[in-house]
Amino acid sequence: MIRLFFVLIALGIAKPVIAHPLRLSLCEIEYHSNKKLLSINLKLFLTDVNEAIVFDPYSKELAFCQPNESANADQLLLEYLNRFFHVKINGKLVDLKVKRKKLSGEGDNTALWVYFEYRQDAPLSTMEIKNAVFTDLFFDQNNIVYVHVNGESKSLMLNKKTAVHQLKY
Repeated sequence: MIRLFFVLIALGIAKPVIAHPLRLSLCEIEYHSNKKLLSINLKLFLTDVNEAIVFDPYSKELAFCQPNESANADQLLLEYLNRFFHVKINGKLVDLKVKRKKLSGEGDNTALWVYFEYRQDAPLSTMEIKNAVFTDLFFDQNNIVYVHVNGESKSLMLNKKTAVHQLKY
């Protein structure tokens, strides 16, 4: 009987955990002075978004980009993002408003793409980026940020330890 108990425990521990393989998000920030437009695109694993907002990675409660999307899905997403993500231009916080969203991939690799646009009339002198999304959930979370300003590009890797980076132009 005791032997059976230990076998069952061992089998329970040995079960494979189903999750996407990387703890990663992607952010692309683009600014063209001639258009006076700043665009911010975030690619987030949907299971991570659900885990962060409703504490269940496989929840269908928010149903992002589905016909039955929750009426408060965008609000809950923005509340989370505003705690862990920001962009400041010339010291002023960019007010994030969802322009559009889309899903790509399938299963555990389904990604939620979130697009923001912000009118930036003043010349760009500094940009501060904070990207600590999901670092409250996962110790090994990394957030890649690509910044394109007037044709020049910079790549950043932000995480729990280094969540904020400042660029000068």
